[in-house]
Amino acid sequence: MKIKDLLLKDIMVMDMQATEKEAAIDEMINSLDRNRVINDASIFKEAILNRESQSSTGLGDGIAMPHAKTKAVNRPAVLFAKSRKGVEYESLDGQPAFLFFMIAVPEGANDTHLQTLAALSRMLIDPEFVNKLKQAATPEEVHALFDQSEQDAEATANAPEEKSEDKPFIVAVTACPTGIAHTYMAEDSLKKKAAEMNVDIRVETNGSDGAKNRLTPEEIKRADAVIIAASKKVEMARFDGKRVLERPVSDGIKKTEELITKAIHQDAPVYYAEQDQQSSDNEEKPKSIWSGVYKDLMNGISHMLPFVIGGGILMALSFLFESVLGTESEIFIFLNEIGGNAFNFLIPIFAGFIAMSIADRPGLMPGMVGGLLAVNSDAGFIGGLVAGFLAGYVVILLKRLLYRLPKSLEGLKPILLYPVLGLLITGILMYFIFGPVFAGINTAMVNFLQGLGTGNAVIVGVLLGGMMAIDMGGPFNKAAYAFSIGIFTDTGDGSLMAAVMAGGMVPPLAIALASTIFKNKFTEEERKSGVTNYVMGLSFITEGAIPFAAADPLRVIGSSLLGAAIAGGLTQFWNSAIPAPHGGIFVIPLAENALFFLLSLAIGTIVAALILGVWRKPINNTK
Repeated sequence: MKIKDLLLKDIMVMDMQATEKEAAIDEMINSLDRNRVINDASIFKEAILNRESQSSTGLGDGIAMPHAKTKAVNRPAVLFAKSRKGVEYESLDGQPAFLFFMIAVPEGANDTHLQTLAALSRMLIDPEFVNKLKQAATPEEVHALFDQSEQDAEATANAPEEKSEDKPFIVAVTACPTGIAHTYMAEDSLKKKAAEMNVDIRVETNGSDGAKNRLTPEEIKRADAVIIAASKKVEMARFDGKRVLERPVSDGIKKTEELITKAIHQDAPVYYAEQDQQSSDNEEKPKSIWSGVYKDLMNGISHMLPFVIGGGILMALSFLFESVLGTESEIFIFLNEIGGNAFNFLIPIFAGFIAMSIADRPGLMPGMVGGLLAVNSDAGFIGGLVAGFLAGYVVILLKRLLYRLPKSLEGLKPILLYPVLGLLITGILMYFIFGPVFAGINTAMVNFLQGLGTGNAVIVGVLLGGMMAIDMGGPFNKAAYAFSIGIFTDTGDGSLMAAVMAGGMVPPLAIALASTIFKNKFTEEERKSGVTNYVMGLSFITEGAIPFAAADPLRVIGSSLLGAAIAGGLTQFWNSAIPAPHGGIFVIPLAENALFFLLSLAIGTIVAALILGVWRKPINNTK
């Protein structure tokens, strides 16, 4: 596939009017939307902004490459845009951007598309080529420049590669969060600068299509040093004992000479695979304790959710058949058995993957067994949470204590020492100390919640419903959801699931309703996205509200928070319960007091929609 097949003439913006970053992104997205390259502008914009939040795609030297891989893309395409005035794009060099390449890749894109985009990324490293692009006045000229550049690249690729034992030899790995553009630009920058400096280099890319040009053990052994220019996790254990320089992928593009100079002079710390998070550069900022805990917790929750949703919905369906056919029904027994077995894995999986996030693979087994011990001791969800963190940090401690073992015993660590000692220590602590302690706490909490009067239950429902709308998929949302799952797992009571589900459905539904009633308060694009939010809200996908919250946080979050809190409280006031952890409108037939659940949801949605609609200014008065 040629680059011109993706670089469509019809969507090019040859005279961009925007001068600010978000306006420029909107202008490019509008062109993609008009030409049906994307099917949902708001989802695509959300993906673009998520990528920008990780690190700016303003590469410097007047170039920006915003990119996203999402289901909102109908076909792979690259939008070329030029600005005469320049756009303040938060570029890496602090200078305005003049040339833009907005890359749109559909989920499940094949290797051909990704390789073509990689080739595009590499071309933009050449200053002469970039200069010619700045002079191009028509889409045809842009196409001609890329045609010629591709021919030159093919000729270079076919030329024999010169290697010399006398030259310094280094290896590198490049990777960016989405693996589309920066990965390959860093690769090409490192190769070009190494050639200028008379240094041999081998670069492995960790892109969306997987690892390419994978480094061999022989190459790693022969290398003077290793450069990791990556903004996501890469496989590090193979570099044990080597000098490793770890930097963000942007440094692989803009600071290539510095990286290569440090590498050939071995000005980098030795990497030891058994050490936990050894710092590679004093300039790097340490992560906060909370961000690490949140990452580990989310790893456990994300791996647990398929068991929660699959098992929970099948169990809920079994109860439906039980009410119609009785407890002797074969279909009830069948569905209940399957769903119940899935539920049996919840806490062990949750604890195991928390531990794995902390201590890598050696933490998985002791974490899962610790979670099972929490189940057996009636410590419940909270006990599983403790078991996961306990097992992870026990293994980290073992790695530190066993770090100075003789090299001859290295092979025993992963297959004998970590599993046996990790399991033994975690098991002792959970069986004799934490299991009984948290069993008591769990029992007291469950008894307290079950003994709540109507007034107190409403307060809990208000709190959980409101938390679902505070950050719409963030830490507060996940905390409320995880808490409700824990109670549901321990007691089978779906009342708090009803509060959480109603609270999570209100924000997208309220936005959809407000954009329908108050048409003059929303742009045409927002009204189109509002229709999508009906579907997302009814499906209990709170994240559909995020683009609106990002654009107008005070009004959207404020109105959603109030409506979600009201909906959550009303579900408890009317004793609604949903015996399924997900599904939205599709599991309402399984609910207790289903009509009152729908009424709670409707009241919360209407209140939030009216507040949002009245609070917003007419679009004509909005700058």
